[in-house]
Amino acid sequence: MTPQDIDAVCGLVYDLCGIALDSSKDYLIESRLADLVKREGCANYVEFAVRARSASAELKRDVINAITTRETLFFRDKSPFEALMFKAIPELVDEKSNVAYDRRIRIWSAACSTGQEPYSIAMTLMETLPDYRNWNISILATDISDDAIERASRGFYPPMETSRGLEARYMNKYFTPQDGGHRIRDEVRSLVSFEKVNLLQSFAHLGRFDIVFCRNAIIYFNAEDRKRTYLNLANQLTDNGYLFVGSSESLMDLGPRFQPQHHCKSVFYQPNRQLPDFILANKVGQTATTAGLR
Repeated sequence: MTPQDIDAVCGLVYDLCGIALDSSKDYLIESRLADLVKREGCANYVEFAVRARSASAELKRDVINAITTRETLFFRDKSPFEALMFKAIPELVDEKSNVAYDRRIRIWSAACSTGQEPYSIAMTLMETLPDYRNWNISILATDISDDAIERASRGFYPPMETSRGLEARYMNKYFTPQDGGHRIRDEVRSLVSFEKVNLLQSFAHLGRFDIVFCRNAIIYFNAEDRKRTYLNLANQLTDNGYLFVGSSESLMDLGPRFQPQHHCKSVFYQPNRQLPDFILANKVGQTATTAGLR
């Protein structure tokens, strides 16, 4: 690929889905888009980028589906789901049980890929709350890829995918054998709804959530888009809401609101929880001191 090819494709991908690629990802660009370039009969990637920009929504969708990463598995990293089971859900239940009319729990799995994360969340809720049917539970699962949303909505997984991260007890309890693979049971599927959402566009219409999982997606954004997206996610959380991000992602640079909380070897954030004044003043002072040393 020439530098012009790389610049053209990187600009196209950024405009379509906000993923910031550069010349170090030339191998990824070729491996993901070569078949589309050949299918469209383009002589090079510059020509392909021009065509994709002016083409119908179908080609743009194909580019997004090809370029977005779908590396996922059930109960990925495990510790966030342990924190969900032993920390977040019990605290939410205690908080909401004190209000007779507030038995609603809303969870958002942003960048849900092919559905393993939202279904893992649903199974965790069902395990934690034996009376979950007496609660108004909704899990919104979103992704920018139409193909990912379609696959996730079907809830069917071949053996290679159910063998990764899924314990036998969950398989036996929450899946049904079908066509050489396994399909998620209706009682799990009924807790989850799917919608296409671009995290770089406004998602205020989704409403507020008690818990947001947004893991290993924003790492592909540039610094400005990353900061804006995390702040927007915080705005979608309830006052005591929980934000779970990827194990390699740290939000401490976003200010005193984003102080990491630890439980079950997992890190999460509660950006809208009111910190005591003396803690907040101390955090601000630490930030100012650190900035002065730079």
